[in-house]
Amino acid sequence: MLSGTIGKLRAEVQARVQYFFPIGDQELLLRGDGEEYLRLTTEGQIRCQACQRLTRKSYNQGYCYPCFTRLAACDMCIMKPELCHYAAGSCREPAWGETHCMVPHIVYLANSSGLKVGITRATQVPTRWIDQGASAALPLFQVGSRYHSGLIEVALARYVADKTQWQALLRGEPAELDLVAEAERLLALCASELAEIERRFPGDRVRLPPVVQNFRYPVVRYPDKIKALTLTPAQAIEGRLLGIKGQYLILAEGVFNVRKHTSYVVTLESY
Repeated sequence: MLSGTIGKLRAEVQARVQYFFPIGDQELLLRGDGEEYLRLTTEGQIRCQACQRLTRKSYNQGYCYPCFTRLAACDMCIMKPELCHYAAGSCREPAWGETHCMVPHIVYLANSSGLKVGITRATQVPTRWIDQGASAALPLFQVGSRYHSGLIEVALARYVADKTQWQALLRGEPAELDLVAEAERLLALCASELAEIERRFPGDRVRLPPVVQNFRYPVVRYPDKIKALTLTPAQAIEGRLLGIKGQYLILAEGVFNVRKHTSYVVTLESY
């Protein structure tokens, strides 16, 4: 039995992805073999991941309301990097922006619930792809800032999705895609937009080698019906663990989004 605050699942790339469930200062290795039974309970406490104060409601996956309104990590430009206002001098936390936004970023294609475009800090490869449950990913460009990567993402998103459809992700494996061919097709479609962005950031964009990375997830069986499970004091989350994909635990009774419950204070039992 483990007790403490939930963190997002930690993953290691092996022949298939191996997952660890952080609880407080410990973590549980999840076998993903269909034989493990989990039970999660809570008394309703949530501890802000920034200031550690207790809060009744979680904002932006694990923050209290004051931190949600104050921290750069919770600003709108994190969800929409093309709205970055660091250069305007109005970043909530300029020092945080320098270490998280004004650093190398990767623009990539992935096959998760289908073809999508995305961005991530270079240091978050391949973690970001696994968190999204991608079966394959292909880095396209490396650029010097989140803002620059966001502009490229917007250009590509005119022709391809930029979000993962979580229900489709959990229905089974996506159809195989030739990501290298898809990349060439998309880059041709938005060549003029990309050329205009490059004129704004001369010498800042590097085309990366077309190397696809594939991932296998520990899933014994996908659910017949997608039912999202929410942890409350009145409702424990329990059942046989049939698989893990992205940040989702696939249980016999439904699917549990671990990332959504970040900072919940819970007790975890595994049998």
